[in-house]
Amino acid sequence: MRLIERRIGLLFAVFLGLLALAAIRAGWLGVVRADALRKAAATQQVAQVVVPAERGAITDRNGIELAVSQPATTIAVTPYLVKNPLRIAARLHKLLGVPENQLMRQLTRRDTGFAYLAHRVPALRAQRVERLKIEGLQFIPEHRRTYPRDFLASQLLGGVGAEGKGLSGLEYSLDPLLRGRDGERRMVKDALGQAIELRETRHTKPGAQVKLTIDEAIQDKAEQVLADVGETWRPHAATAIVMDPRSGALLALANWPRVNANKPGAAPDFARQNRAVGTTYEPGSTFKAFTVAGALEDHKVTPATKFNLPPSIRLYDREIGESHVRGPVTLTTEQILAYSSNVGAVTIGLKVGARRFDHWVRRFGFGKPTGTDLPGEESGIVLPLAKYSGASMGNLPMGQGLAVTPMQMAVAYSAIANGGILRAAHVVEAVNGHPSPPHRGHRIIAESTAASLRKMLEGVLGPGGTATGAAIKGYELAGKTGTAQKPDPATGGYSASKYVASFVGFAPAARPKLLVTVMVDEPQGEIYGGLVAGPAFKRITSFALNYLKIPPG
Repeated sequence: MRLIERRIGLLFAVFLGLLALAAIRAGWLGVVRADALRKAAATQQVAQVVVPAERGAITDRNGIELAVSQPATTIAVTPYLVKNPLRIAARLHKLLGVPENQLMRQLTRRDTGFAYLAHRVPALRAQRVERLKIEGLQFIPEHRRTYPRDFLASQLLGGVGAEGKGLSGLEYSLDPLLRGRDGERRMVKDALGQAIELRETRHTKPGAQVKLTIDEAIQDKAEQVLADVGETWRPHAATAIVMDPRSGALLALANWPRVNANKPGAAPDFARQNRAVGTTYEPGSTFKAFTVAGALEDHKVTPATKFNLPPSIRLYDREIGESHVRGPVTLTTEQILAYSSNVGAVTIGLKVGARRFDHWVRRFGFGKPTGTDLPGEESGIVLPLAKYSGASMGNLPMGQGLAVTPMQMAVAYSAIANGGILRAAHVVEAVNGHPSPPHRGHRIIAESTAASLRKMLEGVLGPGGTATGAAIKGYELAGKTGTAQKPDPATGGYSASKYVASFVGFAPAARPKLLVTVMVDEPQGEIYGGLVAGPAFKRITSFALNYLKIPPG
């Protein structure tokens, strides 16, 4: 009996000892190791998954899609469920286009129960991965940014990075609107990694739908014409702007060389730049219209004022001549513009005077951004009046010694076209169906002065003008050619071989509804704006007038 009691006591003691050990272990795990174990459990069983919002589409003014978000899949993994990660990394490398060593790092992580392998994989490729039935992989529906027209308006649209954030162009400047708001899902998994609960803790908010003023047909034509310019004249680059001068709405903004928006890395850096706002150049003779505008406003000249012009004019140490040698001649203000006389422009500039000339340069908006809704706009370069030298008025009135952007030239000429009102160009027409507020301008010259300038600029395309080849049958057009030597940093002077050829014009001349600017940087074989940029202006303008059904009058 005593033996049985001793055995029972011994068993009881052992039981109490085991119970004490269990209590100590439970206390250790529940108190000392509680935080670490709680984190480990949460890491392996609970995952917070970000659900990116669908990026808003960008369309042209007729609703044609220029940038859209298409279904894609982000592939993630629960690392501790992966068997043979080396073999899996080798299989996924080709399908995902991700380096094997990078995949291995994610597949073998032990600090988390959730890791990304590839973001925004195209739907078909993601399906091929899913068919492999690899344990531990997760497939999260998302969207991928694509550009249905590939090359069309690529520098204007810009691009989106791997994380879905706008990096350049309108994708960058409109990113807060287009991006929307990401959602979030809470995923709870069992011990085998299978999802047993999926709850949306924050709803996604899709990005805004943005409609541009750009017209796909006019944009495409402008890019085709610049491609032909590139093939014919082999320039460094070229830009064309088409706008409605009455409102400042941009109908096309084209750059050459063209860039495939779906493969931007295949193009050189300079080609991806939107040169319309991001590049400056010396305008040359296209600037003479503003010299004349200031003289008209200050009542220094009239269109009929006659000037006896020598073959050249000396100003301090500078000798200014014409692009083509000539003898003494008498020209009116109107003829000085039509024939693009350097000597005439400088003579008129001297009548205006340096102080007033500087006033009119800035009055037309040069030396500062135009205020367009395009990102990356440069200010241009305008010499402060205090830094004018004795010879400054020998080159500034004819467009040398200052730098402008193609957009500044287009906007300044639009003030002449629309009756003296300077108004910033814009490209966003509506957001989520709500029209953008009207872009108000301000008067910079009298309506009568603008009308006189338009009439005088008709002569550029008429007999004896510098751009007779840009005329369009049945229409009265107005415009101005530019042929500018490029500065040579090596010598501090001007290059003898590098030029910028340009043309700015509008139609119909009396009541303009269309304005087109063409700038060709470093054409080969020919340099003059009337021969290089003028025909491109004609082709773009002729198409747009017909397409928009703009009558001649």
